[in-house]
Amino acid sequence: MMEIEKEDLEETKEQSEDVKRIPPWEKQITIRGIFASLLIGIIYSVIVMKLNLTTGLVPNLNVSAALLAFVFVRTWTKLLKKANIMTTPFTRQENTIIQTCAVACYSIAVGGTETLNLEND
Repeated sequence: MMEIEKEDLEETKEQSEDVKRIPPWEKQITIRGIFASLLIGIIYSVIVMKLNLTTGLVPNLNVSAALLAFVFVRTWTKLLKKANIMTTPFTRQENTIIQTCAVACYSIAVGGTETLNLEND
């Protein structure tokens, strides 16, 4: 019984350390994150509009937006590191913000194409 309680206490300590390491939201929204989300959002808007207007289907690109954001920003930070330019490390929270903004961009495009489809009918 004591061993289980010790394990629970260790897990609680690890969780509280993780919470302490999460930066405040002001530091999670970065210029590179906004730039990456706009770039990904524009690319996905074109793809989604084309698919919606030709097939009427709207794909869910959440996971691919997160993956593309990860690759884009990770590559960017590595290039800057090789050039001896210090940057803030890329975090999971920043990746989530990039994904959310990119999905919001292409969701707006989907809303516009649905309006076009209704007007044409």
